[in-house]
Amino acid sequence: MRCVPLVVVRTVCKPTENADKVIKSMLNIFPDLQIERKEEELVGTTESTETLEKLLREQQIRSVARAIFLKSVDGNKLRFRLNKQVAFVGKVSFAERSSLGEIEVIIEDERLLDLIDIIAPDLGEKS
Repeated sequence: MRCVPLVVVRTVCKPTENADKVIKSMLNIFPDLQIERKEEELVGTTESTETLEKLLREQQIRSVARAIFLKSVDGNKLRFRLNKQVAFVGKVSFAERSSLGEIEVIIEDERLLDLIDIIAPDLGEKS
């Protein structure tokens, strides 16, 4: 049975950035986002992680993603950051805070570990 999470995606759109390009970065990873602009911040919500799951599989980074996800769980919430510029070209790259900006993703689900198993399954690989 597929989990139905609440996904919140947010980023700051700096005055030097093109808002349409920043929105495209968000939509490339989460195409069903309903995005609102709140001053400099763009915030979107969705219930779908399917494109994220597909991109992790295509880029063959599910094991890396799984490790990051498992370290980032806090109760029923998962919080991680994506590189905004890499997302613009439709790829996933995990990021730390940087001056270049990042996209913050918060996924909330009562069955979060089951959801992680779907998005980034344990492939039995040794790191």
